[in-house]
Amino acid sequence: MLVTDWPHAIAHVDADCFYASCELARRPDLRNRPVCVLSSQDACVVAKTYDAKAAGISTGMPVWEAKKRLPQAEYIPADFGYYGQMSDKLFAILARFSPEIEVYSIDEGFIDLHGLRSLWRKGYGEIANAMREAVRRETGITVSVGVSVTKTLAKIASEFNKPDGTTIVPGRRIAEFLARVKARDIPGIGANREALLDKFGIATALQFIEADEALISKLMGRSGTDLRHELRGERVFALELEPRLPKSIARTASLGEIIASRETLAAHLTHHTTRVATELVTKRYMAAKLAVFLRLKSFDSASVEIRLDYQTSSYFALSRVVQAALERLYQPGQLYRGCGVIASEIRFAASVTFDLFGVMEQDGRQGTLLETMDEINGKYGSGTVRMLASLPVKRHEKARRFNYPLFEAD
Repeated sequence: MLVTDWPHAIAHVDADCFYASCELARRPDLRNRPVCVLSSQDACVVAKTYDAKAAGISTGMPVWEAKKRLPQAEYIPADFGYYGQMSDKLFAILARFSPEIEVYSIDEGFIDLHGLRSLWRKGYGEIANAMREAVRRETGITVSVGVSVTKTLAKIASEFNKPDGTTIVPGRRIAEFLARVKARDIPGIGANREALLDKFGIATALQFIEADEALISKLMGRSGTDLRHELRGERVFALELEPRLPKSIARTASLGEIIASRETLAAHLTHHTTRVATELVTKRYMAAKLAVFLRLKSFDSASVEIRLDYQTSSYFALSRVVQAALERLYQPGQLYRGCGVIASEIRFAASVTFDLFGVMEQDGRQGTLLETMDEINGKYGSGTVRMLASLPVKRHEKARRFNYPLFEAD
């Protein structure tokens, strides 16, 4: 690898246990207790503190199971309007350091720092520390920061000194850094790909980039070679300052065990639905079609595809459809190993008109309506005024609001 120290400088800023940290910021009396944040229906855990995670609590775990495992924890209903406000504060602070920011999710983003050392009269590590300190001082939450020459390297680096830490990986230290990274910790490599790579002697990220490119292409296709270039310090993925329209958004996973419980399937589908809704809203998309599938122990699949009544990014609207699909697909006594949710027919939210009381509103009138509703909600509380069928209105143009259950990654 012939990479200079800083051909590019990308920071990945990732909030530590964001939802739980938001609760601790306004309730410091809970700082010495494990905290779990619950979905709006109190069905499952959507976030937890590090000590709750250490006790075996996982994202998506049904509440009854979490309370059985950790009864001494504080279980708090999610307040996503508040978390959205905290997210707005987070990104407003980061925007003071660089004008080029990719909002990757409610609690993480990429910041282009290249060329800013002379402006701030600081090295990249000092800029990263200044960002961390500003966020902690002004919001009460902590973030971890990774800085490197590509987005993929920066994202991996931000995990290294959690919580509230900074990791800097200049070009000359890439090989040294990747020797400490397991292949499974490379973004985009899950359990199945990890097992496949292991069969070819690839157990670390360093072995991944040292492997022949033709082999990586054969094993993983274009996504694998793109990752290999990124990990070698060769920039492939630019910051997405403006979202690009995908054909679909899918969230699927194996269950980790063979199960027959409808309740457990419902919890996993809630997790997947929430993650789909997360991406729809953070990227300002809406979907018109939803597919739900259950994978049986035999590896056969049962699936259903539903056309929605209107384009939406609402967790509540999507969840109703997904749970109805589960009722159609679930067979008592059958054994299942996986499930998933796929949204398609994606459009930009700004291009979608709303059918309010049977009348198609034009974009201008829609904007006025949303501003009025946002003003009412700002005065009387998030969710005071909503669209039909409990469809929460989210105003994206000037402020991002996340008023539905979102899961934090484990």
